[in-house]
Amino acid sequence: MIKVLLADDEHLIRRAIATLLGLEADIEVVADVARGDLVAAAVAEHEPDVVVLDIEMPGKDGLTVAEELPGQAVLILTSFGRPGYLRRALAAGVRGFVPKDSSADELAAAIRKVHAGGRYLDPELAASAMMAGESPLTERERDALVLASRGASVGEIAATLNLSEGTVRNYLSSAIGKLGATNRITAIRAAQEMGWL
Repeated sequence: MIKVLLADDEHLIRRAIATLLGLEADIEVVADVARGDLVAAAVAEHEPDVVVLDIEMPGKDGLTVAEELPGQAVLILTSFGRPGYLRRALAAGVRGFVPKDSSADELAAAIRKVHAGGRYLDPELAASAMMAGESPLTERERDALVLASRGASVGEIAATLNLSEGTVRNYLSSAIGKLGATNRITAIRAAQEMGWL
């Protein structure tokens, strides 16, 4: 029996997935949580074979949670099939990446493959990620844009990153140029659409 832990902030979707997986003879959902910051404790308590995570959750996002579960079989199930998310998930050690519009059979097959030590990547998303290429942003440019996307001022970004305000302005300007944007807002939007933030 493959023990699965589900983490998704949408109650109806989480319960529907648990019900569909419960119909599989070899899969048992041993726990489900609605927040990313509850996953580690649930993993420690229930010792699942596979953790199925949504990306966008309160507390902690699924990619951050995946990074904090080294050695754990993790599969991302998300409506946000952005190429950058796939690359970040793979870098975090995630072994499966499935869009939420997949069939229950496809999800079950992905769980089985991940449990067996393999990888399961949605073919369409994998092709999109390859075509999109790597993020052009440096780590500092990305950090500055992430903070700006949360409404932080240049001064607040500088204080958070321990940089001067001029350096922050340079990072933001460089990011805007690399993304072909006209300002900070359009740069943030472009980077989010690609899953680079």
